[in-house]
Amino acid sequence: MNALVINCSPVKNGATAEMVNLVAQCLQERYSVKKACIGDYKVEFCKGCRTCHNTAECSSFNDDFKSLVLEFEKADVIVSCAPSYWADVPGQYKAFIDRWTPWCNTHEPHAKLSSGKKGYSMVLRTGPNMKECERLIQTIEHFYGHLEIESTDRIGFTSVENKNDLLAHKSEIEAFCTRI
Repeated sequence: MNALVINCSPVKNGATAEMVNLVAQCLQERYSVKKACIGDYKVEFCKGCRTCHNTAECSSFNDDFKSLVLEFEKADVIVSCAPSYWADVPGQYKAFIDRWTPWCNTHEPHAKLSSGKKGYSMVLRTGPNMKECERLIQTIEHFYGHLEIESTDRIGFTSVENKNDLLAHKSEIEAFCTRI
C-alpha cells in the first residue's frame, strides 16, 4: 500500500517538514511512503474560467499540478500536514486545492480519483488556541470530501514555534501514526 505525506507549507526545513519526516518514518514499515512539499511544485492559480465544469479537466496551465494529481492517484493513504498561516492553510496549498475543481463531486461531469482512499489531517500553529487548528482541519477535510477521500483521523498541535517544540509531541505523532 502507498502513503503520500504532503508538507502543505512551502518551508522545506521547518516544524511542518519535521512532522512530515516523523510521519514518514513511522509509516515506512507498513507503507511505501512518498513525501512531497508543496513548495517543490509550481502550481498556478485557478482562473475561475469554469471550463472544467463542462470538460472535467483543466488544460489552461503548463505547471506541476498534474504530477501531484498522479501522486494522489497512486496513494491509498494521504496525510496532509499543514501549519497555520493566518488561521488557514498556506496560500500555496490553497492554490493547489483550488485547482482540483475538475475532480469536485458537486458537478457533472467530473474527473475522479480511484475509490477507497483515506485522508488524515495533521496541523500545527504557533499560538495556544486549538480552535485555529480545527479551522485548518476543516479546510483539509472539506477538500478531501469533494474528492471522495474518506477523512479518517485528525490531530492538531498548538504552541509550536520550531522543530524542537514539535519534538515534544513525538509520542503523540507516533501514536497517531499507529492509527493510519
